[in-house]
Amino acid sequence: MAKEIWEWGKAIIIAIILAFFIRSFIFATSIVEGASMYPTLENGERVVFNKAIYFVSEPDRGDIVIIQKPTKNYVKRVIGLPNDVIEVKNHSLYINGEKQTQTYLDEDAIQSTSDFEPITVPEGQYFVMGDNRSISKDSRNGLGLIKENEIIGRSELIIYPFNEFSLTR
Repeated sequence: MAKEIWEWGKAIIIAIILAFFIRSFIFATSIVEGASMYPTLENGERVVFNKAIYFVSEPDRGDIVIIQKPTKNYVKRVIGLPNDVIEVKNHSLYINGEKQTQTYLDEDAIQSTSDFEPITVPEGQYFVMGDNRSISKDSRNGLGLIKENEIIGRSELIIYPFNEFSLTR
């Protein structure tokens, strides 16, 4: 009996340590607050994000990332990489002078993207925007350019509500 209790105890301790390791260094969850990523992500959805991915690679254009700021975390889409020149003219996004096709946006979101002058993204920083361009606080209007160390992971899937379970990539 004592041996069985010891075996169960070891299994539970190993499971707790493994769960802590996974939660701390590999995957975590975040709750989407607000409508800035609509229609891709909706207010109240819970997403799993990959914390380890950017140890082995850099954020890529189009990644949905979790940004850690002192007061709260934000979920945004990477638009501009270091040294990119970002501009919106006539509601169209241009990166390094090339017009971009944003298949993740509907026509209303594209038309609500306000024009802005070219911005060169400095080394070690990223330009992010929400998919709901008319209301998103992002690199254009208050969030500013995002430092590489502020990006704590890439969104991988929606896990709640259960009927919305899907990949976010």
